[in-house]
Amino acid sequence: MRGYPAVVPDRIADPWGSRTPYPRGGAWPVRVDTFLRDGVTSDEVEQWVPTASLLHSNGDAMDVAVKDGRMVGVRGRADSRVNHGRLGPKDLFGWQANESGERLERPLIRRGGELVETDWGSAMDAIVDRSRELLGEQGPSAFGIYTTGQLFLEEYYTLGVIGRAGLRTNHIDGNTRLCTATAAEALKETFACDGQPGSYADVDHCDVLFLVGHNVAETQVTLWARMLDRLEGPDPPKLVVVDPRRTVPARHADVHLPVRSGTNLALLNAILHELISDDQVDHAFVDAHTLGYDELLKRVRDCTPEWAAEICGVGADEIRAAAEILGAHDRILSTCLQGVYQSHQATAAAVQINNINLLRGALGKPGGGILQMNGQPTAQNTRECGANGDLPAFRNWANDEHVEQLAQLWNVDATAIPHYAPPTHAMQIFRYAEQGSIRFLWISATNPAVSLPELDRIRSILAKEDLFVVVQDLFVTETAELADVVLPAATWGEKEGTFTNTDRTVHHSGKAVQPPGEARADLDIFLDYARRMDFRDKDGEPLIKWHDAESAFKAWQACSAGRPCDYTGLSYEKLRAGGETQWPCNEQFPDGRERLYTEQDFYADPDYCESYGRDLVTGTAVESDEYRALNATGKAIIKAAEYLPPSEPPDEEYPLRLNTGRTLYHFHTRTKTGRAPQLAAAAPDVWVELSAADAQGHGVAEGDVVDVVAPRGVVRAPARITDIRPGVVFVPFHYGYWDSNGSADDHRRAANEMTITQWDPASKQPLFKTAACRIEKVADADGQAAPAPTTTASQPIASITPTVGGAAAEATEELAG
Repeated sequence: MRGYPAVVPDRIADPWGSRTPYPRGGAWPVRVDTFLRDGVTSDEVEQWVPTASLLHSNGDAMDVAVKDGRMVGVRGRADSRVNHGRLGPKDLFGWQANESGERLERPLIRRGGELVETDWGSAMDAIVDRSRELLGEQGPSAFGIYTTGQLFLEEYYTLGVIGRAGLRTNHIDGNTRLCTATAAEALKETFACDGQPGSYADVDHCDVLFLVGHNVAETQVTLWARMLDRLEGPDPPKLVVVDPRRTVPARHADVHLPVRSGTNLALLNAILHELISDDQVDHAFVDAHTLGYDELLKRVRDCTPEWAAEICGVGADEIRAAAEILGAHDRILSTCLQGVYQSHQATAAAVQINNINLLRGALGKPGGGILQMNGQPTAQNTRECGANGDLPAFRNWANDEHVEQLAQLWNVDATAIPHYAPPTHAMQIFRYAEQGSIRFLWISATNPAVSLPELDRIRSILAKEDLFVVVQDLFVTETAELADVVLPAATWGEKEGTFTNTDRTVHHSGKAVQPPGEARADLDIFLDYARRMDFRDKDGEPLIKWHDAESAFKAWQACSAGRPCDYTGLSYEKLRAGGETQWPCNEQFPDGRERLYTEQDFYADPDYCESYGRDLVTGTAVESDEYRALNATGKAIIKAAEYLPPSEPPDEEYPLRLNTGRTLYHFHTRTKTGRAPQLAAAAPDVWVELSAADAQGHGVAEGDVVDVVAPRGVVRAPARITDIRPGVVFVPFHYGYWDSNGSADDHRRAANEMTITQWDPASKQPLFKTAACRIEKVADADGQAAPAPTTTASQPIASITPTVGGAAAEATEELAG
């Protein structure tokens, strides 16, 4: 990395670092960020081990510094196509959690109602004995597997084969259901297959950045740094932001549309109405490469900006201004994330973003692309490998030929692979556990006792006497405390494997240090379970025929061959040498493919596609015959949807809209970031974000303690007065109870005490951003108890004037959450 400055600024106060502006079509300049433990210099580092970030979905390539067998720091990789050497705060500081004194080092087992240490043999015997007992009593339907977006590709694939062809259960999903199930579903609805069409390099070429419900400055820090450098360079792109909060990207926007939570679809339908009304449609592209335009035309005919303004609470002229920008350019990079995925009519809204790019012909060319963003570092692998319930390598569970392909690959009968119904999604898995039909639940690297909606219900499910819970994690999480067996897992930097970021870039992650105590790699745990269960193929040979990460990768390559996510052109040797590569990587694309659909070569052929699609409003699956009749030639599909109001709108008792989300400094439930000193200090506890109008209506000042009350639960926290739109309350969801002070307010800390048990009909993703609430002042900032309230809330105003034409806010301003 010589020749580049090592940048070590205060990356808590300035998360994005110094600016390096560049013009459209230019190369993003390199800036190498480094952080080493106090007292350690670069010259003292004994080894730099290549890897990539495991605390967000951007896939920032980095090297881990090793000295005396310990991690002592990280530095960005200058040769990375993803981050060009830059690292965000979670990259720079999060690795310190690996050395926390609270790491699990030995298995735990529940005896006499308490978790006590045990040896690996006893822990695995307990798991295997219960597995065999339930297979004999009930069969495969007794088993549920709930995994994560933080394991490695090799681990997901192994877990998926164990679940489908070993246990033969249909109840497999990941916590990616909570963050990016809608990304996958939206791509399936438009292109009949998962796989991000765009590339991060599209930032370099685009004329418009269209960010919908995507606070990229906090969720993908280095991607925002890239966008900022384009915005501050010559010939900057226009920036259109849709977000109810005035986030950092919103402050830089040419048009900011602060919509009411749950109204994304209405806004997007109005933008489509304007594009069509003004004839800003690439008719040649639409006619040649898509289906469904006429249906869209009818659906949005009456969706005028005035109609949407009343629903969304933004000005009609501002909606027109956004549509004019989109209609004037065809190099549009559209992105979206949880503001769409976790909100009302999630898939329907995400699909309309795809539709905007299709209408403009903004697809498959530099600067013209779609990134249905991921939330977790390896969420793409959860989906590719089938650990989210779908079949591996984007095969179609409703296509018998695809099931037969897997049966031949695994050497089992096709009837052994469950495909009698759609795979069971996470919310239904927990429902079956609640009802008692699922009696064994294996949870790996996730913390549903904090991250799922309506937590009081989730805790009661996990605590059921008739549910055997296995938890595989780094720490004793809130979920682990309710388990029957807890297995200590190794993590990033302590094991080897590969993983893939949002724009399909595959990274190799090397083993830098040994895991603590007796902790084991997740892959080794799964392989041990398979051996002990003695899973066999139809010839009596072991079902799992690989033994380590590299042999598991080769098995995955065979599974991916000929499919959209083809890895056959990759190898550990190539990836270890720093050859991060986008899939597909095969004979046709030996160096990977930067953008999909450059030749409008969609994966939508009826015999090849991953999905036949669903009705966006009801979620009803499209049947094979219906799809074949509609799309025999495999075109992209323009799908329209009618806006419907949320099922829990504000009312007299709960007059405000609850919005939950992330902060820049933490990841999920803080099991790692909460143990990194700089990150923990930057955001130590939960807060409640209110507009000035709503704060005034409640007599609340900055720092006053308030209760956010929803029909299901309460969160108590200090208030922050920001320029969030009136009528909306924001609470970050990261905070649970593992580091709480044991006070009576313990169960008033987690945002998901309040969220609703509902999900999108198509993607089955829970709705974390669509619920009603009210505010009650508890105490002044100095701790003085508040008098009984005389009013419960100020009424949300009908409209708020958006920011138009300004990118004046500095990146170093206080973060909006």
